[in-house]
Amino acid sequence: MQSAPASLGQYLEDFSALLKKVDQKEVDALVDLLTEAYKNDRFIFIIGNGGSGANASHLCEDLGKGTLHNFDTQKRLKVMSLTDNTPYILAYGNDLGYDRVFVEQLKNFAQPGAVLLSISGSGNSANVLKAVEWANANGLKTVGITGYDGGKLRKMCQSGVHVPSHNMGAVESVHLVIFHYLLDCLYERFKTVA
Repeated sequence: MQSAPASLGQYLEDFSALLKKVDQKEVDALVDLLTEAYKNDRFIFIIGNGGSGANASHLCEDLGKGTLHNFDTQKRLKVMSLTDNTPYILAYGNDLGYDRVFVEQLKNFAQPGAVLLSISGSGNSANVLKAVEWANANGLKTVGITGYDGGKLRKMCQSGVHVPSHNMGAVESVHLVIFHYLLDCLYERFKTVA
């Protein structure tokens, strides 16, 4: 836990400075990757724990609904947050261990060419790392969305977006800002993608 900021003004100033440290090229590459997944009818899977799990759920809903400009005729983005599949999580966690709650779901649903978005502030969540290891070995495109120093996840993934901070709350908040930016970009792109 971080020490309390001197004031709201200082907190917002620090947050603004952190936002500016995000690499625009990494974010643009993610926009391109998700656009390609949309064009090619590829599934996007999203995973994370704790606040990152909540962000995974939020991003899934936004990508699935918020990219639509025509609810009746537009092709839908195929996206699923594996954090929301409570019965699978409980069954695999109970029978095999919590480190397998995401990888086992991928084995059920994923095919080569799918995209795995892995969100982890520390970059060292065992269940996320196990899922990425399997995804890399089975033809998925892996993206690590990290904070801190990126941990093992940043090194394992084929691409990523990194927030260079050791303040977990700030990292999770910046991730959410990036996700809303991503949503706006994809909404515009999907207007012209068949």
